[in-house]
Amino acid sequence: MIRTLGIVGYGAFGTLLSTLAKRFVPNIDVRVYSLRKEPDGVTFFSLADTASSDVVVLAVPIHAFENKLKEILPLMRTDGIIVDVATVKAHTVEVLRRLAGNRRWIATHPMWGPESYKKKHGDVTGFRVVITEHTLEIQDVDALSRFLSLCGFTVVSMNADQHDIHLAETLFLTHFIGQIIARSGFDRTPIDTASFGYIMDAVESVKNDEALFRDVFRYNPYCKEVLERFGEGEEAVRKLLG
Repeated sequence: MIRTLGIVGYGAFGTLLSTLAKRFVPNIDVRVYSLRKEPDGVTFFSLADTASSDVVVLAVPIHAFENKLKEILPLMRTDGIIVDVATVKAHTVEVLRRLAGNRRWIATHPMWGPESYKKKHGDVTGFRVVITEHTLEIQDVDALSRFLSLCGFTVVSMNADQHDIHLAETLFLTHFIGQIIARSGFDRTPIDTASFGYIMDAVESVKNDEALFRDVFRYNPYCKEVLERFGEGEEAVRKLLG
């Protein structure tokens, strides 16, 4: 039985995870470790106390994932479960296999963030959670999937490479276009079409995620191919204009 949940990292997503945990599993004690917060024994705890929880979620930037995993592994209980929520999966799965061995872990990617949660006023219906590789018992993964479904989330299973291919063609491409539009000075107008409104929704969801945008490109090898395809497509469209 899970009695304690540790969240390592209190950035935008770690903060949202803390909110969701208190909302959906109010009977579980949540411990948060943050470099920016002093332990108070109520919300914020030391890294050792957080890592000794039954379940430990690594909500840290992709580039910090390996070093933070090395730091928490000696502090964890041998039966503790590591949850990876990073935006890329092949990289973190390789790190987990190499460093965590046969320890209990599961690699996931919640396909949403604080902006989406805010825009939907906390309605998580249809929010996708991808589950890739893991070392858990099948019945435990099935139980997790059922719980997430009951909360309103949609659970999708695929391997890490499949996830990263799809991610490069969706989230990364959206970030790429969003960053361009944001830097070009385009904004909403009094006569927006519905389609332009959708574009600006996407821009507003990603324009403040520059660090994540860079990390995804660095750690997902499929992003380079997407950029090449985008460049070819842009050139073809420009030719249409004569």
